[in-house]
Amino acid sequence: MGCTSCASGADGQPKGCKNNGTCGTDGCNKLTVFDWLSNMTLPANMTPFNGVEVRFKNGRKHFYVNKENLTLSIGDIVATEAESGHDVGIVTLTGELVRVQMKKKKERLDTELLPAIYRKATQKDIDIWQAARDKEDDIQKKSREIAIRLGLKMKISDIEFQGDASKVVFYYTAEERVDFRDLIKELARTFNSRIEMKQVGFRQEAARLGGIGSCGRELCCSTWLTDFRSVSTSAARYQQLSLNPQKLAGQCGKLKCCLNYELDTYLDALQEFPKTDVKLQTDKGPAICQKTDIFKGLMWFSYLKDGMNWHELKVSKVNEIIAINKKGNKVATLEEFKEEVYVDLEKEIYSNVVGQDSLTRFDQPKRSNKKRRNNNKNRKRQPAKAGANAGQGGNTPKPRNNNKKRRNNKPRPNNNQKQGPKKDA
Repeated sequence: MGCTSCASGADGQPKGCKNNGTCGTDGCNKLTVFDWLSNMTLPANMTPFNGVEVRFKNGRKHFYVNKENLTLSIGDIVATEAESGHDVGIVTLTGELVRVQMKKKKERLDTELLPAIYRKATQKDIDIWQAARDKEDDIQKKSREIAIRLGLKMKISDIEFQGDASKVVFYYTAEERVDFRDLIKELARTFNSRIEMKQVGFRQEAARLGGIGSCGRELCCSTWLTDFRSVSTSAARYQQLSLNPQKLAGQCGKLKCCLNYELDTYLDALQEFPKTDVKLQTDKGPAICQKTDIFKGLMWFSYLKDGMNWHELKVSKVNEIIAINKKGNKVATLEEFKEEVYVDLEKEIYSNVVGQDSLTRFDQPKRSNKKRRNNNKNRKRQPAKAGANAGQGGNTPKPRNNNKKRRNNKPRPNNNQKQGPKKDA
């Protein structure tokens, strides 16, 4: 979802608004909510909800009350109440959807307890706010140098100025408890402002900074995901994924949140499957499970004496064998429970006529047109058939005469004939 200022230019290249998170239309910001009630009028007896959602840097949002009954719309820059001074943010949602968002985030619907919006931001407020935002990169670099010099095991991932530039909030991550009292004193002396330190988790850090995931899309945590549930390696085991930490870890270094998306579907499908440690008792000996396919509902078993030969069985057949074993009986062999797979020959032949399913269809180089042209030039013209053009007007091609006249009309001497004696001259 992009704003109008991010449209492509005349040459087809994207222009980009380059507002660094202060897009006026709120179309290319993080965790954007579409106001689908904006064009609908409320009933006559209903008063509009006076709560407003305001967004600050990197998706940080808070709810405020519009006590002054200002005419606000999405994208307006407002000055809001803070603990000391005021802050500047962008309106992202108004009306009844704010009530829905507050219920979702388990906020109290009593707007009297919410901080208030002072006014729409003036040009002076916006200038101070933008000047403070421009200094954030340099201050972050200097603060990291100070933390390294003090020997603190922490990473300052992001900083945020308050709208009136009176306070700086430092967001950091650390694996252990950090004593940053000396750091706060030195930061206050260096930057001459009030300092606040906030520790965030590794997932929250990735959500604030954003990025592109291995799927090629923006990170879920920075676009729509708000609650971070714990992810364990058992989620990968249930989905039969290889336990490779480089593939399972996301930008934050933790397990990817998307491992939980389809976990419930896998758990429901696995309820029909028996446990993989169950052995099937046969006359040939016990058989153990080697592999399972959740999508096709298949299991592969092999005898203990012959582990190289796997036998494909459906889950229903495996449960049938287990039921027989529970009664104290053994089955003869696993082969008798196999089901022959019917293959439609006509469908098999014509399913891949073009070769679009072949993985190596692009590996063979194309035949050059030069060879075809040379072959056409060197190809000899065949003589026209006699009578083909008979009865037709125009010049008919003459047939090629292979009986060429010899230059010398003298007959060739025959070696077999006897020659008489030569006469004297």
